[in-house]
Amino acid sequence: MNAEVRETRLRDGRRLSYAEYGSPHGTPVIHCHGAPSARVEGELLFDRTTLMELGVRLIVPDRPGMGRSDFQPGRRIVDWPNDVTELATALGLGDYAVLGESGGSPYALACGAITPSRVRGAAVVGGVAPFEAPGLTADLSAPLRLMFRLAKYAPPLLGLMFRLNLKLTRSMDERGAERMIASFPEPDRTLLRRPEIRNGFIGCFREACLNGTRGAVHDMRLIARPWGFDPAAITIPVSLWHGERDGNVPVAHGRYLASVIPSCRARFFADDAHLSVPLNHSREILAALSAKG
Repeated sequence: MNAEVRETRLRDGRRLSYAEYGSPHGTPVIHCHGAPSARVEGELLFDRTTLMELGVRLIVPDRPGMGRSDFQPGRRIVDWPNDVTELATALGLGDYAVLGESGGSPYALACGAITPSRVRGAAVVGGVAPFEAPGLTADLSAPLRLMFRLAKYAPPLLGLMFRLNLKLTRSMDERGAERMIASFPEPDRTLLRRPEIRNGFIGCFREACLNGTRGAVHDMRLIARPWGFDPAAITIPVSLWHGERDGNVPVAHGRYLASVIPSCRARFFADDAHLSVPLNHSREILAALSAKG
């Protein structure tokens, strides 16, 4: 879709960049991208035909310090709803839905918890649960568990890891790509063998670190620490979608969120993993958020 990069200036002077996909006058859905990722995730996960047929206006902002958004010193997850509200107001939106994918789930849920008067509904797709929940950290994949541990206790080392990964992606040949793909479970493995999906997946990481790794590292650190709000206090409707073969964020995270969010309606897919849920079920997810399904 190659969406144009747009930006707005927030009250504190920071630049918040974003991209829009789908119907310009459709039902607004603000997508909270994964971690580390950026606004280009909209191009990876959602196709124009689906968005246009459902009448969805998908808005994907870069979180502070990622993509083209300015870094915000000392930011917290609970600060994000204010940024989203300012963006929505600048775009002339009334209420809107929020969608959080993977590491974006705490941010989407924070919007529902803190600004319920503006958020008509939320969706969580392959989302992480709070790390203080018993036993959930141990269930993460080894690479993700290491990243979150470094984010929490040794952020400079995680920054170094991200910089090394950036170098690897720039010099990656087919053999290197196949080694990366082999670490994913099916059906994600098959999806990543499609060049447009593999390149889009890598592109999200590169864009997240466009202006350095500081923003991406801080984002991971916030997700690994207490979020600053209680998911059990969310009152807006929440739909949750999770693959039981998810090798990145195990299904135990989705089941925990479904058990503590009072308004949650959850769907679990026996044959899906982390990428395949949004890629294979985007129509259902978006239809639920736009109240047209």
